[in-house]
Amino acid sequence: MIETNRPAAAPAEDEPDLLRDQFRQLLRYRRLLGAGIGIGLLGGVYLGVSTADTYVATADVVLRAPTDDPFNPSLAPDKAINIGSERQVALSSSIANEAAKKLGVSASGFAALRSGLQVTNPPQTMVLRFTYTASSPKEAAKRANAMTEAYLLKRQEALDVTRDKMVKGYQDQRDPVAKQLDELVKQINSMPAGPGRDAAYSSKTDLQSKVNTLNSNIAKLQALDMTPGRVTSAATAPPGADGPGIVMSLALGGAVGLALGLLAAWVRLVFDPAPRSEGDVARALRAPVLGYLPRDRTGGGPLLAAGEADPRLAEEYRSVAFRLAYDSRFADRRRLLVVAPRGSSETAAAVAVNLGASFAETGKDVLLIEADLRTPVLASQLPTDAGGRPRWSQTPGSAKGGGRHADSEWPDGRQLVVDAGESGSFDLIPGERARNVPRALTSARATRLISEADSPNSTVVVLAPPVLSYADALALVDRVDGVLVVCDPRAVHRTDLSRIRELISGAGGTVLGAVLHAPLPGEKRGRGKGKGAAPVPAPAPSPAAPQPLTRESAEPEQHIPGDGTDTVALRTVRMGRR
Repeated sequence: MIETNRPAAAPAEDEPDLLRDQFRQLLRYRRLLGAGIGIGLLGGVYLGVSTADTYVATADVVLRAPTDDPFNPSLAPDKAINIGSERQVALSSSIANEAAKKLGVSASGFAALRSGLQVTNPPQTMVLRFTYTASSPKEAAKRANAMTEAYLLKRQEALDVTRDKMVKGYQDQRDPVAKQLDELVKQINSMPAGPGRDAAYSSKTDLQSKVNTLNSNIAKLQALDMTPGRVTSAATAPPGADGPGIVMSLALGGAVGLALGLLAAWVRLVFDPAPRSEGDVARALRAPVLGYLPRDRTGGGPLLAAGEADPRLAEEYRSVAFRLAYDSRFADRRRLLVVAPRGSSETAAAVAVNLGASFAETGKDVLLIEADLRTPVLASQLPTDAGGRPRWSQTPGSAKGGGRHADSEWPDGRQLVVDAGESGSFDLIPGERARNVPRALTSARATRLISEADSPNSTVVVLAPPVLSYADALALVDRVDGVLVVCDPRAVHRTDLSRIRELISGAGGTVLGAVLHAPLPGEKRGRGKGKGAAPVPAPAPSPAAPQPLTRESAEPEQHIPGDGTDTVALRTVRMGRR
């Protein structure tokens, strides 16, 4: 038979699928979303209550520059008026003082009078918009109009003062020249005709021209239209409060809070090292997710899935086995290694046992090998009977009927038959504590044991300790090829899954897929189960229960569980802690 070792290809996903996957991941952070919405609603309530008695009145003023011809199209008001400076003037204390005098506001209320005013300038216009906010609609309109009138009055006064200063300056220049001209006229009248009189006439003409120019400038200034601007829209009492209302405030607050919650959830998702979806696991392992075990409703559940107690769990195991059976990489050799990333191997053991039962249900000869030589427990937790076909393990001098090998090393030739109820039965090679675990796993007998899958219609399932806790699984990868990773996605990091893939690929194996499960009963969600901790041993029996017997301590007439003389009911066996 040709052996294949093709690396698993990364699952193809398009962008819409990734977006939907990320959105579903965001919805997992319900606390952050709820906190964001709660904060937004509180802000909406505050906005609605704080603006419930707030009224806003608005008045518009169009500014104009002093001109002697308002219809001259060559005049550019924006060149003569700095609208930014005018806005600052409108907000100045001098305008507020003038309005306070008109409104009769005392000095104690002056600060409140200024704080309610806001002046804006609509783009590309020479308009100043006076907006006043008060607790009464009439008061808002009254104060907005008072501020507008005070600004126009102050602007009118400033323009008049400027014009008066310029007129006075021209007059100061003109008066000495006019006086000199009068004196020169008197001299000319008394002078005889001749060159002297002609020179006096020439000086008179120059002086007269200067006086005329100054008089013309004064006349232009006095003829200017000094109107500072006009009110295009006087303030009126607003019909209702300025706030959006309690309903709109709550809606806005909820929308903003939802946005904040989604942002916080996205930041949490970015910095969360754990895979939060099947897509994350598939991308890290570059292999598909073959199944997601439902939460066991039986409070710990039996090692073999009890269909009547929780039929969903048994069907999920059958579904995983079906997908593996139609995977060409597994069908080539039919050797499957089941491992967990780190921590407890309890669920990995359940997956290995139930996959063996599922393959046996399809008519295959299944051999389950417990390669966990550190905490072996399958023999004591499964309904077993003595095996009838040890084959490879029978060597001259070994005890018949599945006895131990002469050198007492694993595998020792003991082979049990597991009663899987309606699914049939399959063979189990139970694990034994070994002095040198790596040597036992890489021995020639272990290799011959795994090669059972080369027989027609045979399948070998190997259960190994967590791959990141011990190197036992890596010692078996080149013999098994196909690896199934069993993990809780919320208790493992994406980097751990990527490291598992790299280790298995480097050892010459292939990750066929992953089986995901929820946290075990009693475990805290997350990585609180001790990163890299050794498997938890099986709980000690209660005082009322009899202690399990071993082959060394049992008397000949005593009954030894798991020695092939008993069959324990399938639905009464419970999983031990590994």
